[in-house]
Amino acid sequence: MFSFFKKKKPPEAEIVTEVTQPAPTPAAELPIEPQITVAADDAPRPAPLDVAPILTADAPVVAAKEELTDAFVPPSDLAQPQERPKLSWTERLKMGLAKTRDKLGKSLASVFGGGQINEDLYEELETVLLTADMGVDATQHLLKDVRERVSLKGLKDSGELKEALKSSLTDLIQPLEIPLKISGHKPFILMVAGVNGAGKTTSIGKLAKYYQSQGLSVLLAAGDTFRAAAREQLVVWGERNGVQVIAQASGDAAAVAFDAVNAAKARGVDVVIVDTAGRLPTQLHLMEEIKKVKRVVQKADPTGPHEVLLVLDANTGQNALAQVKSFDDALGLTGLVLTKLDGTAKGGVIAAIAKNRPVPLRFIGVGESIDDLRPFAAKDYIDALFE
Repeated sequence: MFSFFKKKKPPEAEIVTEVTQPAPTPAAELPIEPQITVAADDAPRPAPLDVAPILTADAPVVAAKEELTDAFVPPSDLAQPQERPKLSWTERLKMGLAKTRDKLGKSLASVFGGGQINEDLYEELETVLLTADMGVDATQHLLKDVRERVSLKGLKDSGELKEALKSSLTDLIQPLEIPLKISGHKPFILMVAGVNGAGKTTSIGKLAKYYQSQGLSVLLAAGDTFRAAAREQLVVWGERNGVQVIAQASGDAAAVAFDAVNAAKARGVDVVIVDTAGRLPTQLHLMEEIKKVKRVVQKADPTGPHEVLLVLDANTGQNALAQVKSFDDALGLTGLVLTKLDGTAKGGVIAAIAKNRPVPLRFIGVGESIDDLRPFAAKDYIDALFE
């Protein structure tokens, strides 16, 4: 028994002791006694330094992840109002038009920075308007109108030219401000079209929320039967907003629209919003298909559709004007929805539309929040653009 205490340490114990003697470091602060004690005997060796739970703490890590997941609220379209700063629509509009305003404002600052009104100044102004994506026709119209205002009022200072331009632009786009009225029909049928990626399905979800906030019942028709998961996306919007959705696992868009209109009649729904497949104006077979959707809707309700909306992505600039012309020729557009104004410096495209194809601009979108789609107001838009 006493011979055990007299037993010499094996060589490996001495090596361990020598290795663990350098100047203290964060790693050396870990206890080393268990190594020496175990090395001095033939007993089974435990896990070295007992550090496995520290390095592989699976349970604590998983728990932390779960806590973060529960607490984290993604900045999605469906963020709760109390989780966002309470901003007025005017404030959100100004924030949304920041890129366009910065681009236009910085350029106009050099034009309106002082000096006399002359031909060089008009040339600078023309360049600014074109770079703001207002288009050739709208730019020429604005320049002509501004010249007349300057001559009529006897303006001489370039600073006064800014107010003349602001008034001229307001007069140009004011006719687009025609609010959409849904009274007189029940159900009121909105048919929504647009190219791929314009934000069509998202806009439909926001429109549903907008009309729900007015105390109206809404039914959605998942008529985009071409794009993968488009039907599922609209169903999710419906579930989150408590909106009825008519969808089919298979079948064409016209059949879905027909069923939705009839279901709305039977259920006494106020508003029906018919989604359609995104398509380019050059895809003639798809343009024919969307014409068929409109004809079938008219079979279900001879007075419908009561509104044919085209959703436009503001980032496309002058290409948006080409889309308006093509879809208007095919469907007879009654209104526009301009989305993603917050992500582009091309907000001036509204002036191009007003000059070349003045289809009423019903709604504009300036953010991802579900409340960031509102009726277009020319004065608010101009004020936000020039402030």
